[in-house]
Amino acid sequence: MPKAASVAEYLERLPPHAAGPFRELYEIVKAAAPDAAEVIKWGTPAFELRRILYSISAFKDHMNFVPTTKTLSEFHDEIDALGWDRTKGILQFPYDKPLPADLIRRIAERRAWDVRENDARFGV
Repeated sequence: MPKAASVAEYLERLPPHAAGPFRELYEIVKAAAPDAAEVIKWGTPAFELRRILYSISAFKDHMNFVPTTKTLSEFHDEIDALGWDRTKGILQFPYDKPLPADLIRRIAERRAWDVRENDARFGV
């Protein structure tokens, strides 16, 4: 299947089991930076404010939230307490479990603040 040309198209193409949870994730990160531009980067939705804030993506069994390694490190203890799968810079959420909406919102807001205040780069 060809890659989506827009975030709206990406959302339209989600399989039924992913659509509800992914839209919830999308709404959380969008609300955290309502002035951010929505773009497609790496074939997935991303949000930009002068720089990439974060991206989100849907897979067969889970979805990813990708802020920066630095931003996630600031929430290390809370993330570990949830027991979610993760790498240094990516949080994975299975479709069949409730999203930690408050934590996702705070991580997204922190990343947006860091870009606004410090012009923080994505890889930092």
